[in-house]
Amino acid sequence: MPSRDDLKRSVLDEIDRRGEELIRVAKTIRDHPEPGFREIKTAAVVDKVLGNMGVARRGGIAITGIKGYLEGGAGPGPTIGVMGELDSLLVPGHPYADASTGAAHACGHHAQIAMMLGVGMGMQATGVMDALTGRVALIAVPAEEYIEVEYRNSLRQQGKLGFLAGKAEFLRLGEFDDVDLAMMTHTSSNTDEGKLTISSTNNGMIAKFIQFQGKAAHAGNAPHLGINALNAATLALSNIHAQRETFQDKDTVRVHPIITMGGASVNSVPADVRMETFVRGNNLEAIADADAKVDRSLRAGAMAVGATVNITTLPGYMPMNNDDNMMSVYRGNAAYVVGKENVGNAGHRNGSTDMGDLGHVIPTIHPYSGGAIGTGHGDDYLIQDWDNAVLNAAKAMALTVVDLLADGAIGAKEIKSKHRPRMSINEYVTVQTDNLRVETYTP
Repeated sequence: MPSRDDLKRSVLDEIDRRGEELIRVAKTIRDHPEPGFREIKTAAVVDKVLGNMGVARRGGIAITGIKGYLEGGAGPGPTIGVMGELDSLLVPGHPYADASTGAAHACGHHAQIAMMLGVGMGMQATGVMDALTGRVALIAVPAEEYIEVEYRNSLRQQGKLGFLAGKAEFLRLGEFDDVDLAMMTHTSSNTDEGKLTISSTNNGMIAKFIQFQGKAAHAGNAPHLGINALNAATLALSNIHAQRETFQDKDTVRVHPIITMGGASVNSVPADVRMETFVRGNNLEAIADADAKVDRSLRAGAMAVGATVNITTLPGYMPMNNDDNMMSVYRGNAAYVVGKENVGNAGHRNGSTDMGDLGHVIPTIHPYSGGAIGTGHGDDYLIQDWDNAVLNAAKAMALTVVDLLADGAIGAKEIKSKHRPRMSINEYVTVQTDNLRVETYTP
């Protein structure tokens, strides 16, 4: 039986051997970006690579998701989920943006998919899986970026989705029922955080789709006969701004609405105006408090001009908390790959991720890999150091899998026994389902 160090060396050698292939996959996905629940071409790339690897898999999960398994040869045991995210953002000015849709990988998900596949390839090195107890689930998840809220809500209304984010929908569908621990790595352009970064916490959030309804009339000749829904929305934005001094710094609340439709034509009083917003915070109580204030602000905008407002509140993401014991195992392997001096530590991030949802029910980690440049979600965000962003990230996760599943999976079993989930999967689904609210307010 090979030693744990022998297994790790085999994993590293195999990822290096297939490194150019993995980077080609990442670049192929970069060149064909697709937003959430539309990732048809991206899923096909992943499916083809997994097929070439001989991985048994299922597709079409939550519309585009894929899940495959590598079985350990030392007997049944825990399942470690290793994930990558299929979707892109919409950033029309990005150099690799799709000319027709504006879709662009301005957050590095193309690298995440390659990392996940790299872990799978590393685990397929000769003799590695034979020595491990349990199995590895390779999971390509759709729709982490919570965008196109109106479109996604239409999928929900058609019965094609229950939740509007990929991992939340996987949880609802029972696709994480057989996963005991999970991990993925996100890319970063923050050079202060080292080549690989130990992450801390993230904000959670809820999403809102808002429609103000007024009355159309000739904008020049008879505006007094109309009800201006755009004025209602503009007042609502000001009302939300007036709430900001009531948000406490310790809760890191963020509210950032946009108007997605401002009216039909310049010559008609706007009668149908639509907005989307997130309400973020680092704890559920703060999110609920800010959410109530946003709703009041929306109603007040409608009241001022006599419009109607329809407020759809949609379940978003839970605040993210990494499992400390699992992250400790990862930290040692990150140092093994890039050197202890190149492993950084991140503080709280005000952005949100549906890894927070998964972390509420099973032990989960979400570290970061450097190698990007530019501003996250910006038109200048690009992967520059592919070896670090993809290969080193894959190596650190793969070595962590070895530590978790070696020697009868003692590492995974110990972490699972110490973990205290905040809720069961069934409780999570109930809580998120209850977060869906639809209100119509007419003054």
